[in-house]
Order: sequence, then C-alpha cells, then structure tokens
Amino acid sequence: MATATLEHISLEVPSFEVAFLRTLSKKMGWTMKRQRKSGLQQAIEDVEAGRVYEAKSVEDLMEQLNA
Repeated sequence: MATATLEHISLEVPSFEVAFLRTLSKKMGWTMKRQRKSGLQQAIEDVEAGRVYEAKSVEDLMEQLNA
C-alpha cells in the first residue's frame, strides 16, 4: 500500500461556509484546523482599514464605551 503525501493548504472562506467545509472535510477523511486571528492582529487590521475612533474628550470616550 502506498503512503499518501500530506499537504497543508490554507483557505480563506466566508464564515457562513465553515460548517459546510467542516462537513466536507469530515466525509473525505481530512483533518481541518481553524486558526483564529488574535486580538492584536484584528486591531492592526482595523487601524490599517481606518476603522478607528478618536475621542474628543474623556466624556466623549466614556459615552462611546457605554453605547
């Protein structure tokens, strides 16, 4: 019996497709591991995409945090 060579493949898929991909991988006998982004990586991406808010004052900051 020949031994299969395993390959590591990285995919980016929409979050709503993960369940389907998990089902497919289970039926095919594949191993699926999910790597989530760290909070720091998400923060860096937010800054790079311009998704930041600069408070005008401490009161303004507190208002945004409590919203």
